[in-house]
Amino acid sequence: MHRHLAIAVLAAVSALTVAATSTAASATEVQDTYCLQGRQSGYPGNCEFSTYEQCRATASGTNESCGINPMRAYAPQQQRHVLHHSLD
Repeated sequence: MHRHLAIAVLAAVSALTVAATSTAASATEVQDTYCLQGRQSGYPGNCEFSTYEQCRATASGTNESCGINPMRAYAPQQQRHVLHHSLD
């Protein structure tokens, strides 16, 4: 009886761990470049568009518009390594 209870608790803890990990990963993941934004989509909106044209085609005929994904626009920039040479 105790063995079945231990297995059930282990299964529940494992399921919760997997669910929490996948939710955290999707929340921090940077999506595509453009977002469909407006009253229906909210802000930042539906950010699954890699081109502005894709977003505009989806927005066509609605009161929605397209904008740059703020998660991408304000993401940390990759630093360039600049080599400085001395002029000796």
